[in-house]
Amino acid sequence: MSTYLRCAHSFRSLVTAIPDDCWDDEGLGTWSVRTLVGHTGRSFDTVIGYLATGEPAEINTPTAEDYYTTLTAPGGPLGPGGDAAAIDARAAAAGEALGADPLASITTKVDEAARLLADQPESRRIEVIFGLTMPLSEYLRTRVLELVVHSLDLSRALNLPHDIPPDAIVEMVHLAANVAADTGKAERLLLALTGREALPEHFSVV
Repeated sequence: MSTYLRCAHSFRSLVTAIPDDCWDDEGLGTWSVRTLVGHTGRSFDTVIGYLATGEPAEINTPTAEDYYTTLTAPGGPLGPGGDAAAIDARAAAAGEALGADPLASITTKVDEAARLLADQPESRRIEVIFGLTMPLSEYLRTRVLELVVHSLDLSRALNLPHDIPPDAIVEMVHLAANVAADTGKAERLLLALTGREALPEHFSVV
C-alpha cells in the first residue's frame, strides 16, 4: 500500500504543476491533458469502488502479472481486437468528470483512497473487472504501474519535472518484464535492452 500511496501523492503533485491553459493540450496520442489526468485518476476510482463491494471468498487471479496476462490475452479487453474505443470513451468521460477544478477532484480521490486503504488488512481480497478476484495488494501493483507510466506521460507531454519514487519505477520495470515473460515477449525485450535490435513500433506488454 505504501508504494501506491506514494505514487498517488506524486501524481497529485504533478497535477498541481499543470498550467491553467494546458488542459486541452495534447497529453498522450489523441488524449488531451485533461483526458490523460482523468484516465489516471481512475486508479483511485477503481480502488475506492472495489473496496465498497463485498470481499470474494476465493482468489482466481493471484498476482498483478496474472491480471495483465489475462486482460491482454486474445479476446481480452486489452488484447488483440480489444475495444480501444471503449477505453478512449471512459478516459474522455473521466476527464470531463474532473470538472472546473481538476486538482480538487484528484485531491479528493487521493484522500478518499488513502482513507479507505488505512482500514484494510493485508489479507484483503477484492473483485475487479471481468470477475477477476485478487489480493488487494496485487491489484494495487497494477495501479502503481498506471500511476507511474501515466505520470511519466504527463511529465513528458508538458515538460514538467516529476517526483515519482525511484523504487516504484524499478518495481514497475520488474512487473513489466515479468508480464513480457508470461506473454512470450521476453526474448524480444532482452534483445532490445542489450542493444541487439529495436522494439517494433507500438510494442507493449500491457
